[in-house]
Amino acid sequence: MKKILVSRALTDAVMQRAHASYDITLRKSDSPMSAAEMRSSLVLYDGMIPTLGDMFSADIFAEFGRTKCKILANFGVGINHIDVAAARDHGITVTNTPGAVTDATADIGLTLLLMSARRAGEGERLARSGNWAGWTPTQMLGSHVSGKTVGIVGMGRIGQAIARRCHFGFGMSVKFFNRSPKEIDFPATQIANLETLAAEVDFLVVATPGGAETTHLINASIFDAMKPTAHFINIARGEIVDETALIAALEAQAIAGAGLDVYEHEPAVPNALRKLDTVTLLPHLGTATEEVRDNMGHMSLDNLDAFFAGEPPPNAL
Repeated sequence: MKKILVSRALTDAVMQRAHASYDITLRKSDSPMSAAEMRSSLVLYDGMIPTLGDMFSADIFAEFGRTKCKILANFGVGINHIDVAAARDHGITVTNTPGAVTDATADIGLTLLLMSARRAGEGERLARSGNWAGWTPTQMLGSHVSGKTVGIVGMGRIGQAIARRCHFGFGMSVKFFNRSPKEIDFPATQIANLETLAAEVDFLVVATPGGAETTHLINASIFDAMKPTAHFINIARGEIVDETALIAALEAQAIAGAGLDVYEHEPAVPNALRKLDTVTLLPHLGTATEEVRDNMGHMSLDNLDAFFAGEPPPNAL
């Protein structure tokens, strides 16, 4: 049996299948792998199932020629934590789990959009506090969503799923920024300049992949361009956003609110964000459903199975 390291516990159904097919080692820690763990694992195992936070940088591979490990079957669609080119240079195949996460992540995007617009997080805290004095006509007035304009940054699978929900569910106008031209099969307008998009929308939603090319793509100039009534939503990767600039915009009330599922230095959430009632904060719940995590795990195993059978993995990068 091939020796496989699973970096963090997966769902019961996935772990049962994994144990039936491979000699599985499951790390006891639920935190990201250390550099020492990653290096030693490259020489101890035939393959690995890493995930978010397991930072397989070029430095991790640098001291090796060819490793025993031949495949990193990443659990997740995002692979900005793996230097794919460096892995390939060392004879290691990298795969991911696209598609499985689309609907769940899009649902969290809409959850945050609605919660931010309608001040739901603030309202929930008020109801729990015991200080709610009762309904009044002017209590906690938020923003209407139906008929407004949403701007999507990154019109891939998840961006399009969010846009569909906004357009067909709430009658919203859809505008988007994408690095390459994109044909969409429902009404949506591509905007060539990100600052222009930010200035024209009521809700700006980030759905672009992470990585060096998009680090701080959303910065002070973007927040300066947004309407003071607009809301910012991020369900992509934390490093895409200059968190200091976001905090400054919120504290200055330059934008109306924000909904965040990811953070620049995750899992650290700045105290400045936690203190603001205009921010809805979630603990990276984007793909957190039993069905999705099952599907992701099975996709990782499908990639392993194909690779060790000498076939192209279905999601090789």
